[in-house]
Amino acid sequence: MTILLYLIPAALGLGLLGMAAFLWALKSGQFDDLDGAAQRIMFDDADADLRGRRR
Repeated sequence: MTILLYLIPAALGLGLLGMAAFLWALKSGQFDDLDGAAQRIMFDDADADLRGRRR
């Protein structure tokens, strides 16, 4: 029963840490362009040589 004295604060601390990480990611713009990567994969990268990338 005394283990709950350790587990409950540890669970609350980890939950707050996860919420802080989520809020930081939200504030830093990690979720701004959700559809961009999904749409970029659908197009051929034919103009890669024009941008200086090599295949």
